[in-house]
Amino acid sequence: MATASVSDSREKELWRRLGEVNDPELDEPITEMGFVERAEMTGDGSVEVDFRLPTYWCSPNFAFLMLDGVRKALDQLSWSPAYRVKLHDHMFAEEVNRGIEAGKAFGDIFAELAADADLGAVRETFRMKAFKRRQEAVLRGLRQHGLTDVEILGMDLPAYDAASFEPGEAAMQKPRYRAALLERFPDRCMDDPVFVTWEGRQIPPAALSAHLAELRGVRVNMEFNGALCRGLKQTRYKELSVVEGEPTLVDFIMDRVPARNAPAV
Repeated sequence: MATASVSDSREKELWRRLGEVNDPELDEPITEMGFVERAEMTGDGSVEVDFRLPTYWCSPNFAFLMLDGVRKALDQLSWSPAYRVKLHDHMFAEEVNRGIEAGKAFGDIFAELAADADLGAVRETFRMKAFKRRQEAVLRGLRQHGLTDVEILGMDLPAYDAASFEPGEAAMQKPRYRAALLERFPDRCMDDPVFVTWEGRQIPPAALSAHLAELRGVRVNMEFNGALCRGLKQTRYKELSVVEGEPTLVDFIMDRVPARNAPAV
């Protein structure tokens, strides 16, 4: 019974850690996006993770950043298991999986496959977008709560932490924006303004509406990409559909229809 309890606890920890890894472009957990196809513990306590993206040609930048996040998440597991991560159905899957098996860092694998790209710069761009999307959600939530622009932009960390929201986007993004702020500005003092630009500039109250309009553009772009990504994945990997007792044409095209057994003679 104790062994089962330990196993359950570890499985929950595994999925919790994987849920902390975000799609860098969408700033949404890879578990909610359905990219983690399987995450299981084997009998010896090691972990196996199967990872699958919406399309065969998904940008290698995204794949590498997410896989690197998965690796870091698995490294943080309390029982320090051996693990295997496998990328499926991607144009670079063979090279990536071979590199992982050889013990190469994702940065090294990426450098071999995309020598003209800077993974650090790509990572920083996505961090900026996530910062802006989270900030916009909280700013809108505070406005909806009836706070004035002067009150909002005068908030320091203690005031920010004391603010509360009804369940929804603002409540979800509140701790995530705090984390992004302190990651971006680790030396921030408790009485410094909470809402600043990505560059660290203070936002004058008269400029808040224009600032929110800029942030809205970032959010709309990310939400569109997220909807597109989910749609592509659902189309690519959807379960066998049945219409009036028969599979659909799409199922035949995608070879999801099992062969019929020959009739008995």
